[in-house]
Amino acid sequence: MLRIYGSANSRALRVIWMAGELGIPYEHKDWLPRSPETLTPEFHALNPNYRVPVIDDDGFILSESMAINFYLAKKHKSPLLPADLKHEALALQWSLWETDRLDRQIVNYVRHVKALPEAERKPAVAEAAWKEIVPAFDALEAALKKSEWLAGPAFSVGDLNVASALYRALVIDLGKWPHMQAWFNRCWARPAAVKARAMRETPA
Repeated sequence: MLRIYGSANSRALRVIWMAGELGIPYEHKDWLPRSPETLTPEFHALNPNYRVPVIDDDGFILSESMAINFYLAKKHKSPLLPADLKHEALALQWSLWETDRLDRQIVNYVRHVKALPEAERKPAVAEAAWKEIVPAFDALEAALKKSEWLAGPAFSVGDLNVASALYRALVIDLGKWPHMQAWFNRCWARPAAVKARAMRETPA
């Protein structure tokens, strides 16, 4: 059976969402980043970076959430992995693009605008992050003006990876980017996304 290491309150959120899309059972180790469980020699043997998510798929160990989702989609022959080579390449392109252009930037912006206690917020960090976020959102908006989805005519692993990584954008006003906002809403309205989000937001 598939085992997912990582809390929904981490980048494991996107792996949990993918497992829901695929309808596959899994055992869940609900561990937060830097929690005591992730600092053990046993976990270090799974991921020398001490980071979640990690999966153990019947003995096959894999880390990095974007790679995990491509692997799971392909293994389970899901239509979320586009059959067309060019569309698959676009799904990979957007997934890698997000990790560079938006992943840390979104985290920093929301933390220093809303998530952190007010005394710990640093406006300069938020401002610097926003300066990077705006052109990245502009790029998404331009792409989504041409197509409802990022990698072909249907929702794919590319959309899931990007939308899930932008979880914190759920609290950002996206009105300046209407096509992106519509796409974002479509992604997060999917039943597997709703369930994964509830796992993150429902108190234990």
